[in-house]
Amino acid sequence: MVEGTRYELLERLAEAVGAVMVAHPTRVAIDGPPAAGKTTLADELAAVLRERGRDVIRATIDDFLFPRAQRYPRGEYSAEGCYHDAHDYDALKRVLLDPLGPGGDRRFRPAVYDRTTDAVLSPPVTTAPADAVLVFDGVFLLRPELIDRWDLRIFVSTALEKTVDRAVIRERRVSARADIERRWRERYIPSQQLYFATARPTRHADVVVHNDEPQRPAWEAARRGDSEVLAAGE
Repeated sequence: MVEGTRYELLERLAEAVGAVMVAHPTRVAIDGPPAAGKTTLADELAAVLRERGRDVIRATIDDFLFPRAQRYPRGEYSAEGCYHDAHDYDALKRVLLDPLGPGGDRRFRPAVYDRTTDAVLSPPVTTAPADAVLVFDGVFLLRPELIDRWDLRIFVSTALEKTVDRAVIRERRVSARADIERRWRERYIPSQQLYFATARPTRHADVVVHNDEPQRPAWEAARRGDSEVLAAGE
């Protein structure tokens, strides 16, 4: 495991993206629990890649939710419902991951749902350059239904109890503390425990980022053959 600055982490991740050799856009998953720091890391990585001249497609699992009327058949606080019923993985593969993958035509849509209005979306189709990078963040990305759709898999790890504290800070203007804590302790944290027990996501990750201290992260890389996916640097 290597510990360093935020800048060093982002440089290493950008180098890992650049080392992926595929004949289609590079599909990067940034997985992890809610409030682990996935979105922030994905935004920062996208900015670094753009500075390096890469064409970046930035997308998120939040834009592939089912509408509210469909995603709570087991109840609003069900952990099993969070894991099994919330996201439209068939649409994600059909309109985004498969078009950008091997044999795809690179014609994609970045979203199918607007969380603000709880409405289905059908944005215009866009054609990606062959050397583009998809930076995609969200929960449960290394589950069996999606695992083979990624060309680089990053998992952002944070103590689950710390995510509760972060969520309270992040959402206190729109939700009461008691509501936030109930949602995390009854739905989100147990759903992550279910995910870890069934899918074992860190075993499938190419890079695990330990993000308890975002400005002083640590990271470790899986080994592929005789080399590490992520260089430690000098």
